[in-house]
Amino acid sequence: MDRMIAYCGLICTDCPAYEATQNNDLKKAQETAELWSKHYGADIRVEHVWCDGCLVEGKKCSYCAKCAVRACAGERDVIHCGVCADYECDKIGELLALAPELRNVLEAERK
Repeated sequence: MDRMIAYCGLICTDCPAYEATQNNDLKKAQETAELWSKHYGADIRVEHVWCDGCLVEGKKCSYCAKCAVRACAGERDVIHCGVCADYECDKIGELLALAPELRNVLEAERK
C-alpha cells in the first residue's frame, strides 16, 4: 500500500507502529512503546503498538482500537473526517487540538 490515511488524518503508513507491524520488527515496536510512553505520560507496552492501520482489518494499536473518531467515521461510512458533513465535530475537534498537524492532512484531502 502506498499511503493509508486514517479517518482522523494520521498517515498510518508513516506511523512507527504500522512500520514495526508490517516489518515484524520487535525492536522498532519496543522503541515506539518507549517513545509513546514518555511522550504521552502513559504505560504503553510493546503489545499495545502492533497495528495494521486504521482502515483495514487486522491489529490496531491500543488507542486506535478504541478511538471514538475511528468508530464514528466507520459508522458514517466516510473515507476520513474531512469529508464528513459534521467536520469539526467534538470528536475530531478534541483530537485536532492534541495533534493539530492532522488538520493539514484532512484539509489537503478535502480538496
